[in-house]
Amino acid sequence: MDFFLSFKVKFLLFISLFFLTSVNNSFCQTPKFNGQQAFQYLKKQCDFGPRNPGSEGHKKCLDYLCSTLQDFGADVKTQSFLLTFGSPAQTVSANNIIAAFNPQNKQRVLLCAHWDTRPWADMDPNPANKNTPIAGANDGASGVAVLLEIAHILHQNIPPVGIDIVLFDGEDAGQHDKNRSYAQGSAAFAAQMNLITPPYFGILLDMIGDKDLSVYKEAYSQQYAPTIVDQVWKRAQDLGIIEFVPETGYAIFDDHIPLLEAGIPCIDLIDFDYKYWHTVEDTPDKCSDKSLQKVGDLIVSLIYEGL
Repeated sequence: MDFFLSFKVKFLLFISLFFLTSVNNSFCQTPKFNGQQAFQYLKKQCDFGPRNPGSEGHKKCLDYLCSTLQDFGADVKTQSFLLTFGSPAQTVSANNIIAAFNPQNKQRVLLCAHWDTRPWADMDPNPANKNTPIAGANDGASGVAVLLEIAHILHQNIPPVGIDIVLFDGEDAGQHDKNRSYAQGSAAFAAQMNLITPPYFGILLDMIGDKDLSVYKEAYSQQYAPTIVDQVWKRAQDLGIIEFVPETGYAIFDDHIPLLEAGIPCIDLIDFDYKYWHTVEDTPDKCSDKSLQKVGDLIVSLIYEGL
């Protein structure tokens, strides 16, 4: 994170503020988010099994996500890239999924999550599980589940801005001591920003399904996109969503980092205090439709009412 990155993001933040204060949302009634339906999307992803790149579950889930977004009226395309991971190293084909809503509107917001899952349960307390791919109910499926229900809402209620939903592949196949081995899908996306109209800001959802939800301000987001962070947490407060804690928590190398480096003020909504992280116990029973509801209510409010 250098001075040039900081300057670019601050400049985009200035433009974002101008945009956010000038959009007229008076003609829109805020639709209702359905947390129970979002939870069904979470379970459906897990029904495919682990979605680590190269697996059968990964292939089936790719088809499901693309077809579902198309059913919701999105202009859907995929961005293929080669993903190298593991030891010994293997290289497989991976795909980011890009879904555009209200594509003619040049004032756009980016919503994103990763849809792949960890190829190995390296944090599992049982040594026998260390090489087992995980179900990724919270770490992967939860953010995607919220965005699928958002897509359903966007299909039925034209938003006052353009929305790009991007589901990143290849986020979770990295090594703990090598940050750049993570977030490979968002890095590939950031290298080809012509795939979408540049957004005014972005919001990344990751690990937001935990039954005991507590979302602190992620440190890189707070450092490089503080205005967006503060406005989002203020809206959560206005909506009575106490699970959004107005304090800075972890600094996470996540999919928002390549976007920040590309000049997009993108913030990470993540509850990193999750005891089942990268274990075989990251299953739907550890997640809650009520947590998805809280996050979904917040995102819907931001879309239809502005910051």
